[in-house]
Amino acid sequence: MITSPPHLSLPFPQLLTRIQNEATVLDEQIIKIDHFLNHRIEPSFMTAMGREIAARLAVYKPDLVLTAEASGIAPGLVAAIALDVPLVYAKKYAPMIEPPAYSRIVPSPTKGGETRLVIGKRYLWAGARVVIVDDILSNGRTSQALIEMVREAQAEVFAAAFIMEKRFKNGREMIEALDVPVATLAQVARIEAGKVIMAGQ
Repeated sequence: MITSPPHLSLPFPQLLTRIQNEATVLDEQIIKIDHFLNHRIEPSFMTAMGREIAARLAVYKPDLVLTAEASGIAPGLVAAIALDVPLVYAKKYAPMIEPPAYSRIVPSPTKGGETRLVIGKRYLWAGARVVIVDDILSNGRTSQALIEMVREAQAEVFAAAFIMEKRFKNGREMIEALDVPVATLAQVARIEAGKVIMAGQ
């Protein structure tokens, strides 16, 4: 099991401030920052976050950025532009559909139910150097599925990066157990009385 280098998860101050000041909490589990991250998107702020992720991933010299639709597309695209590599995103299908491609069924902790993630074989080739970029790291199931599909294609995942991480979940541990380092811009340590407590507070 790999241990992620500390510099990959240095706090991004602008993001920490916005999470602390603007996040709302549902059911003591779900942290809502969708007004700037994944429902309504602020282009300048997303660009700043995506470039910061790209700066942390550049050392791995990736051939492509991989994410899952839909929330990972915005940060993934900005990172891909900064790295000057293609973005590939896994499409979502109903779980009973088995298309001719790499696929995995993934449960959704926030929406309930299951979905099938699919990557077309022509877009993921043997020997490709891949980095994963997504919006939020919670239980790590989506990233685990992406890593498995990359390895099925005989390619390699060099790192997985996220805008925000819930440290009170086990997503980081799941990904590191697969020998993939984790990069994050903000880490939520816990939720207390409906308030978000950032790591280090």
